Amino acid sequence: MSQSKAPAFDEQFSYLNQFILELVDLYQAEKLNSWDELDVKVKAFFTPERMNEMEILVPGWKKMASFSEGITLTHVMCVFLGVFMLPEFQALTPVEQQIAKWFVLFHDLDKFHIRGKKDSMHAFNSAVKTASLLPRFGFAVTEQYAELIHAWSDFTGQAYIAQAGDTAPKPDNGKLPEILTGIDQMCGENTPAALITRVVLFHISLNIDPEYPTPAQLTPLEIKHYITPSLFRLLKIMMLGDNEGWTLFNAETRKRQNKYAIAVFQEIERLIADNQYP
Repeated sequence: MSQSKAPAFDEQFSYLNQFILELVDLYQAEKLNSWDELDVKVKAFFTPERMNEMEILVPGWKKMASFSEGITLTHVMCVFLGVFMLPEFQALTPVEQQIAKWFVLFHDLDKFHIRGKKDSMHAFNSAVKTASLLPRFGFAVTEQYAELIHAWSDFTGQAYIAQAGDTAPKPDNGKLPEILTGIDQMCGENTPAALITRVVLFHISLNIDPEYPTPAQLTPLEIKHYITPSLFRLLKIMMLGDNEGWTLFNAETRKRQNKYAIAVFQEIERLIADNQYP
């Protein structure tokens, strides 16, 4: 990773970081035992005033939280909770831990949740939001950023395939070379901003749950081309955390999904082991 450090999530969202730490303490003390209990605490924390504050900092937050009685907002908080407890997260460097908190914050920012419909493009769309917001938090970007961000955002948001009979458009992985080149041109190679944007972009690109297959799974060759070791170290945490965000209170499902995901990640580690990347 570039020597440039990530702006501290813990400082810019200190109240949110403290809330998650309190949830961790409750969970580990067995005083937080169900999704419904978590949902009550999340709704109590995100008062109308705090939602307005979040919307100013992270435009799109209120829309994300508006669907299905706030299910995605509670999910994101559950992902934070799960990530904080992951051994893989605890093994990260302090800078990497800050990076992880940022991509958890952004990963579902442009996701709609409508029962019976699948938002297959939310990773690409949330990556667009992420790339547009990072500079306002102090993330370093290149001199080209300002002239590239709007065209890149339009290109990425339109990078989908909609075939007859599909219930929803799905990401067009054939556009990934241009999308990834654009990220590097705007953010620099392997910088915190680039890694965060890539994690959000790829967070549903690997099939780690056979019951909920990804809409546009990366092929083994694409994995070798696009998933560097430094990216994989973080993407693994995001995807394990995303699973935790739905299964943390269901021990049987959680154990089954985690076992399957770890096997997939081991295969990916083998695939990228000889990649000549940082």
